[in-house]
Amino acid sequence: MDVEEQSQASDGQATGGQAPRKPPPLAPGLHIVATPIGNLRDITLRAIDVLRGADLIACEDTRVFAKLASHYGISVPTVAYSDATQDLAEPRIVRALAAGKRVALVSDAGMPLISDPGYRLVQAALAGGHAVTSAPGPSAVPMALALSGLPTDRFYFGGFLPAREGDRRRAIGAAAGMPATLVFFEAPHRLPESLVDLADLLGPRPAAVARELTKLFEEVRRAPLTELAAHYAAHPEVKGEIVIVIGPPGEEGAPDGAVLDAALRTAMAGASVKDAASEVAARFGLKRRDVYARALELKREAAS
Repeated sequence: MDVEEQSQASDGQATGGQAPRKPPPLAPGLHIVATPIGNLRDITLRAIDVLRGADLIACEDTRVFAKLASHYGISVPTVAYSDATQDLAEPRIVRALAAGKRVALVSDAGMPLISDPGYRLVQAALAGGHAVTSAPGPSAVPMALALSGLPTDRFYFGGFLPAREGDRRRAIGAAAGMPATLVFFEAPHRLPESLVDLADLLGPRPAAVARELTKLFEEVRRAPLTELAAHYAAHPEVKGEIVIVIGPPGEEGAPDGAVLDAALRTAMAGASVKDAASEVAARFGLKRRDVYARALELKREAAS
């Protein structure tokens, strides 16, 4: 997720006419630092202190971080640490930690490691006996969840939905029965087709599509999945960073046997037993194991 540069005031290090406070010395180790997901003012004072006090900053993209660094007067050496560069960058960062340096890790936007690189680096730092801590802050996941109007007491974050239709439908089916609100990231060019699959497998569950959070054109559209699928099918030229939030399964209970069998027979006419069972289980919020067992029974009955 890219950071959108906006006209901003000072970072507020000094308030009420008082002299700027002096932050405590930064301890050696790896510091995971959350950065804004859009509006540059959405950064904590502690995050600024850590970034200014680091000896080295590992960035998903050094060019993206340069905008934030310029805005807040951060002049610390950087190293690119992304999926493509982590094999080369990781040894350098680990050597810096071994030498007692203070290393900050940032992604392009939001909280590092959340659908962004960093997990391997944290593992390497811990394996080397180095301190690992975090300066927490913005993340699109809790923000979209809070704005959705859907239950927030329990949720499942599934990252980006798979790009291939079959993989995507299996991922949706795996999450369908969870008694929790579902949260997914999605690329704008895949949003219409993903919503079609979500509506097909989950039905008219209440949902929200959050777009460009904290940015100038922030939008949250709330409606049943079927309506959202129809809307974005008619308006596919959507732009920006997108989060899909979907309400948990309803309380209407399981379908009766005849309805379940009819759904399985229809699904098995165009798919394997396994895929048909996954699709029907997702549609009704049932356990895949139980639906698969019934699908095998129906297949044996049809063959006899």
